[in-house]
Amino acid sequence: MATSAAAMPNSSVHNNPNTSSDRPMESPPQRKEIYTYKAPWTVFSLAWSHRLEPNSQFRLAIGSYIEQYNNTVQVLKTRISLPHPTSEYSTVQIYSACEIEHPYPCTKILWSPEGKQQQHHQQGGNYGGRDLLATTGDYLRIWSVSEDESRGDGRLSHKREVLLNNNKNSEYCAPLTSFDWNEYDPSMIGTSSIDTTCTIWDVNTQTARTQLIAHDREVFDIAFSRGTDVFASVGADGSVRMFDLRSLEHSTIIYETPNLDPLLRLEWNKQDPNYLATFKVDSRSTLILDVRVPSTPVTELFGHNGCVNAVAWAPHSSCHICTAGDDSQALIWDLSKMAADRPVEDPILAYNAEGEVNNLQWSSSQPDWVSIAFSDKLQILRV
Repeated sequence: MATSAAAMPNSSVHNNPNTSSDRPMESPPQRKEIYTYKAPWTVFSLAWSHRLEPNSQFRLAIGSYIEQYNNTVQVLKTRISLPHPTSEYSTVQIYSACEIEHPYPCTKILWSPEGKQQQHHQQGGNYGGRDLLATTGDYLRIWSVSEDESRGDGRLSHKREVLLNNNKNSEYCAPLTSFDWNEYDPSMIGTSSIDTTCTIWDVNTQTARTQLIAHDREVFDIAFSRGTDVFASVGADGSVRMFDLRSLEHSTIIYETPNLDPLLRLEWNKQDPNYLATFKVDSRSTLILDVRVPSTPVTELFGHNGCVNAVAWAPHSSCHICTAGDDSQALIWDLSKMAADRPVEDPILAYNAEGEVNNLQWSSSQPDWVSIAFSDKLQILRV
């Protein structure tokens, strides 16, 4: 099901008049475009496919948050149509094209970055064929999703291709808190776990390339830098640690919270890998770190009135970032003029959702679009 911005008077997108920028993103969109999908459960994890879909349609995956064993992943697609021959604007319907039964809630979902690589080689788009989807929870699972040719109605079929356990000595495993799929080597996935370890997997051979004790306590997130060698992690010990796969004898502590408060999430700026974003548990601010200047954040974003739950860098710009939180807001910031002695005070764009925002993702294949999850809804916003 889908609705447009005009049907949702309680939702609004507005530019901040107090913020100036010479970036083109500051210009308001010609028409507010907001599309909503209502799921049968609370939406927690979500991810955009990197594939180029025909006619600029969307493909996303969302994961349920149900406090029991049986959970679900839905693969969503869109249908675009003109309601009337004389209509100026088309309508977008979001529908579930595939449902995957999943044990426990997904802590994270990602689509294979191979779709992103194929964009550079196939000018006509990479339609058809299978698309790989990975999830973490109790194990790391990889699923293939492909068009269901027998039906011809846009539905997808799925198959589990890989199941990987980070505990080599037992069928039981410590829950996986997060993972990242390397964009430059799609055979490489890194997972983080509550057992203090990070594991780098070779998807092709289905074996662990390396497993290391990364933190003194639980590891909550992991992210690759640009390239195939460097990754970072955050955890309950309050530190951001950077590792190089070419020299794992040492790690670099980029930042530690003053009171060793846990750090929950980590996002690496792929357009400018000098910068990382992270935030503390139950914190209203987002920390921007410069790996060249350890120990001190280059700036801190204070725009939320509730706890920050998610952050995403713009896939097409090195100086724009989106944050979302319990105050029902998604905020876009321009960091082009940030400095340690001149904080970034106001976002350039703000969206008020109808509930606490649990997660957000910025589409790399269609960077004009951001998706957010709150309550039982997924919303797609044109920014």
